[in-house]
Amino acid sequence: MKSYTHKYTPEYPISVRPMGEIAGFPVRPGSFEMNGATALPVGVNFTIHTHDGTSAELLLFHKGEDEPYAVLPFPEEYKIGDVYSMVVFGLDIEKFEYAYRIDGPYQPEKGLLFDKNKILLDPYARAVTGQGVWGCPSENHYHARVVKDVFDWGEMRQSDREMSDLIIYELHVRGFTKHESSGVEHKGTFAGLREKIPYLKQLGINAVELMPIFEFDETMSVREVDGKRLLDYWGYNTVSFFAPNSSYASTTEYNREGTELKELIRDLHNNGIEVILDVVFNHTAEGNEQGPSFSFKGFDNKVYYMLTPDGNYYNFSGCGNTLNCNHPIVRQMILECLRYWTISYRVDGFRFDLASILGRREDGSPMNNPPLLELLANDPVLSNVKLIAEAWDAGGMYQVGSFPASCRWAEWNGRYRDSIRGFLKGDCWECETAAWSICGSGDLYGGFYQEHNGRYAGYNSCINFLTCHDGFTLYDLYAYNEKHNEGNGWGNTDGSNDNRSWNCGAEGETDDQAVLDLRFRMIRNACAVLMCSRGTPMFLAGDEFGNTQYGNNNAYCQDNEISWLDWSLLEKNRDLFEFFCFMTHYRQEHTVISRKLPDAVCGMMAMHTHETDADKETVLNNDRAFGVCFAGYDRKKGGDDIVYVALNTYWEDVTITLPKIGSNRGFWYLSVNTAGDGRGRYFYRKEEEVRINHEFVMRPRSVAVFTGRTL
Repeated sequence: MKSYTHKYTPEYPISVRPMGEIAGFPVRPGSFEMNGATALPVGVNFTIHTHDGTSAELLLFHKGEDEPYAVLPFPEEYKIGDVYSMVVFGLDIEKFEYAYRIDGPYQPEKGLLFDKNKILLDPYARAVTGQGVWGCPSENHYHARVVKDVFDWGEMRQSDREMSDLIIYELHVRGFTKHESSGVEHKGTFAGLREKIPYLKQLGINAVELMPIFEFDETMSVREVDGKRLLDYWGYNTVSFFAPNSSYASTTEYNREGTELKELIRDLHNNGIEVILDVVFNHTAEGNEQGPSFSFKGFDNKVYYMLTPDGNYYNFSGCGNTLNCNHPIVRQMILECLRYWTISYRVDGFRFDLASILGRREDGSPMNNPPLLELLANDPVLSNVKLIAEAWDAGGMYQVGSFPASCRWAEWNGRYRDSIRGFLKGDCWECETAAWSICGSGDLYGGFYQEHNGRYAGYNSCINFLTCHDGFTLYDLYAYNEKHNEGNGWGNTDGSNDNRSWNCGAEGETDDQAVLDLRFRMIRNACAVLMCSRGTPMFLAGDEFGNTQYGNNNAYCQDNEISWLDWSLLEKNRDLFEFFCFMTHYRQEHTVISRKLPDAVCGMMAMHTHETDADKETVLNNDRAFGVCFAGYDRKKGGDDIVYVALNTYWEDVTITLPKIGSNRGFWYLSVNTAGDGRGRYFYRKEEEVRINHEFVMRPRSVAVFTGRTL
């Protein structure tokens, strides 16, 4: 590098003037704490780090070209510790892409994979090139672009809604609107989802959980099965943790990547809907020993991944490699990533895929107090952000009810899913566990709120769900006894075999009206129980109008009519949609379902269970019917809030008695009867409610919800 003298001009403030020249570009040491590439008034600051690498080069490319037009080696004097940082003056961010090359030892048996010829993507890249057109693989190496954030959030406040007040709606950005029947202009994109906001408001949900929207390569495992092109559709193969998936944008956003996503988030917030991102910090798209090396492997393979003593990859993710989450460098990256999405995108929460991996040591063994989980739980920027764990992994760890730092973290309650699925289809031995689940899984999460470091556990820790992207849709849960994943090309060996499903008398599609009637009653049962359970409810997009995946319970590769929502079913099953709408609004109206309120004036217990006889409060393991009562004083309403939900999973009528409201100082009104009244009515608004005496006959396989009112 030759010395470079530059006379001070207003273009280069004296505090950031050039100090040398490399490859014809004026340069100076950069800001070492500013990871990634950051646009400055005078140029761009580039900062990277590598522990075992011996040298680094910055590569500059013209748009779409595979060969760099400039190579800028980082001088040793531009290195502090393991960090290289350089300001390159005069760069126009709209006219170049960038990448790196790192030199160092190549010793695979020691986990060192350095290759001075390998072009590497910046781990902190805010935008990735070559991925902008869905399904079209990039012919170039992964390059990054510098993003200039000029989005104005105005005075938008961060949501202060409690976790237990959420109704979460899980969706896939592309699949939500890609089908021709969606009726939106920008199908399969952030903009298309934005067009559906009025629908989401009508449905009554107040949080969307977006399946992975970080940059991923859907073509990584492209193949053809039965004439269909199969892709990595779900997106659980992260290429870059800081970059939004550019193929989800309806327009090209050169150097403004993320704008369409920010517009979506802003409008969702303006309509009272929070945004939770499904994040994948358990593995990356680089795979195992046979996988590509395009970023993390080339910067510091033994830092970023869990390696066996002989340099191979531990595979607790089931996807080839496992991110070394509790290494200090990786912890820092994950924290910076979540802070970035919270600050720059105003995201309200994160759901962590296979989160138990986040609690493993570098050798894969479980930790009692994982530093990463504590770091995220106590970070000041993330203090109001929801943290949700999928509390298991592919290596056998199952931590539902015991996930570390649970007083800050919520969990997908897998036991709720299993016990309620089983009981609703008639597994009477699930009765006691189902009762615990409806009551908020107090045996797992401590029941009522427990304060810890200013945070509350209990019901805020419990995410109740019966369906999610992984498994049957709610319609398929009652249309198939067995999975039908033949179209995935693995001989129907993939996907879970433990579905606790029931086809109601016919496997798959049928014209038998009795079977169809039973299926939709079972769906209403599931919806009613989910919305009347303590804890945070979550359901899968399309469940509200009977969407089907034709028995495929692992549609990760199906970018077609199997996974795309068929919106024509919304009109066909309009009564089901209206039922879901009623139940979401009913839950929001009756806060006693989601939380413990002050003691009811009428004297009823805050929460109690019953056999068919309300005088018997012990639910037995082999009961086929039981009820749960919630009662409390709602200060906002200025009166008692009382709800009673009763379940009959028997194939015959069951007569139940309702609990007394105080000293007979009130009455019960029927709000929901999933068996219907014979005229297609399944729910009753307040002005339509039917007053019920002490007894009620529940039809076979039905759920009823009663609202209590005092005199």
